[in-house]
Amino acid sequence: MKFSASWLVVCLLFSLALEALAKDYYKILGVKRSATIKEIKRSYRKLALKYHPDRNEGNKESEAKFQELGAAYEALSNEETREIYDREGEEGLKERQNKGGRGGGDPFSSFFGGFGFNDGQNRNERPRGADVTTHIEVTLEEIYNGEFVEIIRYKPVTKEAPGKRRCNCRMEMKTQMMGGGQFQLFQEEVCDKCANKKFVTEEFKLEIEIEVGVRHGHEYRFSGEGEPHIDGDPGDLIFKIDELKHGLFERRGDDLFTNITISLQDSLSGFSVEIPHLDGHKVLIERRAITPYGLVIHQRGEGMPHYDDNNRRGDLYVTVDVVFPTHELSDDERQQVTGILRQESANDIYNGLQPRHVA
Repeated sequence: MKFSASWLVVCLLFSLALEALAKDYYKILGVKRSATIKEIKRSYRKLALKYHPDRNEGNKESEAKFQELGAAYEALSNEETREIYDREGEEGLKERQNKGGRGGGDPFSSFFGGFGFNDGQNRNERPRGADVTTHIEVTLEEIYNGEFVEIIRYKPVTKEAPGKRRCNCRMEMKTQMMGGGQFQLFQEEVCDKCANKKFVTEEFKLEIEIEVGVRHGHEYRFSGEGEPHIDGDPGDLIFKIDELKHGLFERRGDDLFTNITISLQDSLSGFSVEIPHLDGHKVLIERRAITPYGLVIHQRGEGMPHYDDNNRRGDLYVTVDVVFPTHELSDDERQQVTGILRQESANDIYNGLQPRHVA
């Protein structure tokens, strides 16, 4: 019995040690086990930028961290592999991937395009294909809340082909004897012989994060996803943000502007209205005092999130329009209105397009 109990303790300790050694992908990405795909993607993007080798040259710890992040993201960003990881852990996932041949990709470049990091030290010394710029339309809701947009890119890539081709062509000076001690200098094109290549169109999936608070005209650069060059590096693919007009809000910087229309009765006796915001929450606009036509109500912190600091927000400005009744008043009603308002007639004539100076 003593032997059995000791053996049980040893097995338990061994199991706990293995569990401690197993990598917690959720912890690596800094998210809860209940995190949504969007939260996982956003956290990976932030950490991958922080630990990218191009930003931490020679730092082996950052390089290892970057590789860990890639493995964690690949496992948790896919519903199927995430389910296997949750059920069987890292070892179970690796065993399934080895059988199925999955894994081993580069999530950073395919998902984020590398953010313009230079993949080679001598890129500027090689010929380069053209950059491709395209526009992507996003809604104000997507900018307010953040979103991920999947793009299918049909990209020409170089493949080996039979035969040889002229390459690395350049102009060289040549000398030709003319006789009588004279000679002539002239330029001649000289080329090398290289393995032949051809362009083949392939399909790639790219995913762009529409960052919270991003501005109209902001550019996302995918390094090496532009036009190819048969003797050099491909150019970059650039997505330019086009912010669509919104039905309720006008954005100016980080501030939002909107209008509400109330009745004359509400303008005199007070009103309460809820404005649906871009994330679904309601902004309460309430007044008990008289509300003149054109009054601007200032709601602090109800604007757009600041791009560099999402904890900071702009303001919301609500301009009040007052709609007057269209039916005619009777003589008795006019007298009642006059008695209630107790306001003298005002017939002040002035140039409304110039600053008004009150005497």
